[in-house]
Amino acid sequence: MLTVLRVIFWVSCVGILYTYVGYALIIALLARWRARPVRQEDITPSVTMLVAAYNEEACIGRKIENTLALDYPPDKLELVVVTDGSTDGTNAIVASYSGRAVRLLYEPERRGKVGALIRGFPQAQGEVVVFSDANSYFQKDTLRKLVRNLADPEVGGASGAKRMLSQGDTIAREGEGLYWRYESYLKSCDSAVSSVMGVPGEVWAARRNAYVPPDPDTLLDDFVSSLRMVEAGWRVVFEPEAIAYEDASPSLRAEWLRRSRNAAGGWQAFFKLPGMLHHQDRLVTFQYLSHRMLRWMVTPELFVLVLLSNLALIPSPFYAASLAAQTVFYLAAGLGWLLAARGRRVRWLLAPFYVCLLNAAALVGGWRFVFRKQSVVWRKVR
Repeated sequence: MLTVLRVIFWVSCVGILYTYVGYALIIALLARWRARPVRQEDITPSVTMLVAAYNEEACIGRKIENTLALDYPPDKLELVVVTDGSTDGTNAIVASYSGRAVRLLYEPERRGKVGALIRGFPQAQGEVVVFSDANSYFQKDTLRKLVRNLADPEVGGASGAKRMLSQGDTIAREGEGLYWRYESYLKSCDSAVSSVMGVPGEVWAARRNAYVPPDPDTLLDDFVSSLRMVEAGWRVVFEPEAIAYEDASPSLRAEWLRRSRNAAGGWQAFFKLPGMLHHQDRLVTFQYLSHRMLRWMVTPELFVLVLLSNLALIPSPFYAASLAAQTVFYLAAGLGWLLAARGRRVRWLLAPFYVCLLNAAALVGGWRFVFRKQSVVWRKVR
């Protein structure tokens, strides 16, 4: 039994280390040694920006003004806003821009974001469809930076970079910002080697003839749709200069809801993307499993296993020291949360806190998927 416990402990330790450090090192080396360049040109195909908006009267006007002010030929840009189910002033605000290449699509029934995108996509007239959120604002040149990658005939889509605005709970904002900086680095390496393993729904573009609409029950529409393009043989690349700004989660509770839903969507995506497990490029499968599926489906359980196995092995001095180290880690995470709740923050406590938050949310998200507790309709967190 002790031998089994030691195996569980060490396999769990190696799995956690690989997920957060090992894969990053491997993909960074591959990006340096076998990068695939992307042909970029300053092209201006016709673009439709598609936004699903539910009761967004507080920000939809700013989103429309931001879109109309982008550095892109006005005669080649339209904005389609799907407001299904909205009961506030969102419809009236969008309708007031009807003479300025802004179209409103509204139905009384709310089917969630994925339902809105499925309904709105056939209405898009552009050669390129850009997906964004009502509370996400582009830099002036973001559209140009996104579509320049589509000059490469192998590229079917391009993902932009997400930046956090300074609003919301401080530790939620800084933790989310830390996470996106880490994610952006991995995306740049993944993209250099082959394709990104998923895109942010706030800022990404797809060729209209390459995009694959999600199924109505899809929890992570951007992730599934972008990787279905990869399944079909397209590259989806990362454009770090195409920047979108978004408010951070307003509270830790909101961030928890977002992360647990994403994890449920990750579990669901595993079954919706069978082609990623036997892709013609085996490196793509390696990236998919290492970057995404391990983090959502395996590593959270490894944190539990390494702690439980360690508890059973503590008579040994080494394992007693290991347990002490884990205890310090979890105490640091708890202290980071307590200080933040009182309006104070200590930066070195941010990493352990956010790692714990992500993995606990992933455990809950996996449970929600398995027991069908996660609704396809987004629960608003703003």
